[in-house]
Amino acid sequence: MAMARVSSGLAYPERFYAAASYAGFDGSSDSSTKGVSSKFSNDAALLLYALYQQATVGPCKIPKPRSWSPVEQSKWTSWNGLGNMASTEAMRLFVKILEEEDPGWYSRASNFVSEPAVQGEKNNETIAETVTENGNVLPEIKTIPAENGILSEPQDKDVVSEGSGAVGVYDQWVSPPISGPQPKSRYEHGAAVIDDKMYIFGGNHNGRYLSDLQALDLRSWTWSKVEVKTSGEAPVAPIAGHSLIPWGGNKLISIGGHTKDPSETMQVKVFDMQTHTWSNLKTYGKPPLSRGGHSVTPTGTSLVIFGGQDANRSLLNDLHILDLETMTWDEMDTL
Repeated sequence: MAMARVSSGLAYPERFYAAASYAGFDGSSDSSTKGVSSKFSNDAALLLYALYQQATVGPCKIPKPRSWSPVEQSKWTSWNGLGNMASTEAMRLFVKILEEEDPGWYSRASNFVSEPAVQGEKNNETIAETVTENGNVLPEIKTIPAENGILSEPQDKDVVSEGSGAVGVYDQWVSPPISGPQPKSRYEHGAAVIDDKMYIFGGNHNGRYLSDLQALDLRSWTWSKVEVKTSGEAPVAPIAGHSLIPWGGNKLISIGGHTKDPSETMQVKVFDMQTHTWSNLKTYGKPPLSRGGHSVTPTGTSLVIFGGQDANRSLLNDLHILDLETMTWDEMDTL
């Protein structure tokens, strides 16, 4: 059986970064205009530029340039025309265009890629080399065990997932494609992750405290509101500045926070993911003063609470520990 093209020796995203380096995208501010335009036709250079931006930055969010420079106008138009194309799709299309324009690019790109495994090498061999570009070490690649003497396509050690929620850009902030009814903007909210979902509770929206519980699916990037059922206790009050901690795999603990009618001591509430109800946890010992903006650090079966602001917004520097097995508070003496 004939071997696949040599460019298949690298898996994504390494293959894309190697192709980008070969094409002239070395990370400098002018690399996308000088090196690329000298190697390819104007149309191909513009398309490669747009795909590189889409893969590494995301959809075009910058305003249309006001200058009359035809180059800047063309670059913006080409990038903006890709719309919401996923970064992984842009990576693959970039490599495809490069291979159509320069079929032998891979054989001349030895400075940008590690050597792929060749047919006839020992089965189950792992490629442990890495690709270094712009001072960044890219993810390690490895091979799938060989079958019938032919090595399979390499895979990333850290696989870049594909689909509508794929994020294939490294070392920079990106805005994933969010769907579903998005919650109100807020700050001073609590956030905690259980399994594949991040839960957001309460917070401050334009000076108003909130009490809703929202969930963001980290696989599909879809928001949904968690419907809270009523229990025998009073409904949970709007709150901000609290901490939200995952507990036991199916519960969320809310500790402290500012409310319209503050209590004298810190309150501990728990949300049961199975019954969808809030309840107050009964604690023992001497509880800390009521506060918000404090830090909570899980340590074993205990929670360590430090600092914060009291109801009068005075800063605190005391340290307390809540044992989750006995639900007992302890205050720690600090120097």
